[in-house]
Amino acid sequence: MRALVLGGNGFIGSHVVDALLSAGYKVRVFDRALESHRPPLPNVDYRLGAFADVPALAEALEGIDVVYHLISTTVPSTSNLDPVGDIEGNLINTVRLLQLMVQKDIKRIVYLSSGGTVYGIPNIVPIPETHPLRPICSYGVVKVAIENYLQMFHQLDGLEYVVLRASNPYGERQGHAGVQGVIGTFLAKMLNGEAIEIWGDGSIMRDFIYVKDLADLCVVAGSNQYTGVLNAGSGVGHSIQDVLDAIGQVVGAKVLPIFKQGRTYDVPKVVLDMSKVNEVLGWQPKVHLQDGLADTWRWMQTL
Repeated sequence: MRALVLGGNGFIGSHVVDALLSAGYKVRVFDRALESHRPPLPNVDYRLGAFADVPALAEALEGIDVVYHLISTTVPSTSNLDPVGDIEGNLINTVRLLQLMVQKDIKRIVYLSSGGTVYGIPNIVPIPETHPLRPICSYGVVKVAIENYLQMFHQLDGLEYVVLRASNPYGERQGHAGVQGVIGTFLAKMLNGEAIEIWGDGSIMRDFIYVKDLADLCVVAGSNQYTGVLNAGSGVGHSIQDVLDAIGQVVGAKVLPIFKQGRTYDVPKVVLDMSKVNEVLGWQPKVHLQDGLADTWRWMQTL
């Protein structure tokens, strides 16, 4: 099997590449730059280009059996500043991708959506895939639109797709500039002896998934016959304060954060119902938060 990983040099994508190689795939990566934390792998076909570069993307799709679409040009916290840019960078380019796949008769795609934003403020927790989609940031709105286009191309052109609504991934190779990924940001601040600031009182609850678990799920989803939407998380909720306490245990130092005023777009509680993915794919996460934090901390100390 020949897989194309769009965004394969990024945080999640690089782990998907590792998992695909371990599963025996021939792997091609399409991304705008090389990996930040390791040199290119000798057995991967790297193609560098912008997502909007249609000729380069079309060339990267040649001879491919399955596409893993992990590219996002925005993050939830800043997407509302430029919704038009969000639409242009993500929605329009993804529709062009789907058109190219149909032209080249590539039948399967795994798309990384967002379990943290597409549902909005949930009616029930844990959140099942059948929950109404009411995103309150442009990032989530665009993710939902792409999900709808995938269903349209499935209905009209026979495209097989799996949407993975991922929770909050963390782990090795994650950026820690504070834009996205609280665990990477918190650990970097602990490493550098800097103060940790959190929005609100620390009670906001999230579902965190270790990146290697998420990568494993991506490979399983791509090699399965299932078409549709699946949550991709741990199914366990941890408050920000829980995460800080766990980090303190891993690092061996008490964490004393600075509390800042909460943000209006932060949903109070998001925990994903993982029963469906277990039922249809027989998959469940393996790495508990404490163990994932310890592995991430060990990696960060090597930087």
